[in-house]
Amino acid sequence: MELEGSCHCKAVTFTVKSSAPYPFCLCYCEICRKTAGAGGFAINLGADFETLVVAGRENIRVYRARIVDPVTKETSQSTAERSFCGVCGSGLWVWDPQWPDHLHPHASSIDTHLPIPPVRTHALLASKASWVEPSINEGDKQFDNYPDESLAAWHERLGVGFVK
Repeated sequence: MELEGSCHCKAVTFTVKSSAPYPFCLCYCEICRKTAGAGGFAINLGADFETLVVAGRENIRVYRARIVDPVTKETSQSTAERSFCGVCGSGLWVWDPQWPDHLHPHASSIDTHLPIPPVRTHALLASKASWVEPSINEGDKQFDNYPDESLAAWHERLGVGFVK
């Protein structure tokens, strides 16, 4: 499925192909909710980095999050690059050189009609903000930390892969 996306002010627009276009995983981690969250979480899709076409690339800025080890409290910088519009601040996507073939557009930046997932995954609930009350539906999976299932495995399990 080809996805079209943009920032709020339209200074950045993009297209990218995705075989995993269902916005199924709500991430409540501090990084996601503070850099791209709306409702206390962010939703990232899976896409093929090689297919990314961007207009307005000069307006993109990149943030690499600060990671705090929960045991040692030592900090390091994430390898993941969180791209956002330098004009309006809208979060666009996450890309990590550790997995260079994958791009994770924020569902909130996608303008294309996205399919509604039959069930959702709620990840990193232990990190959610105190004011967030997750809307958990029957069949949804919940995890205090990372889910036990990848984006691709979720799509495969439910038979909701490629969508035209």
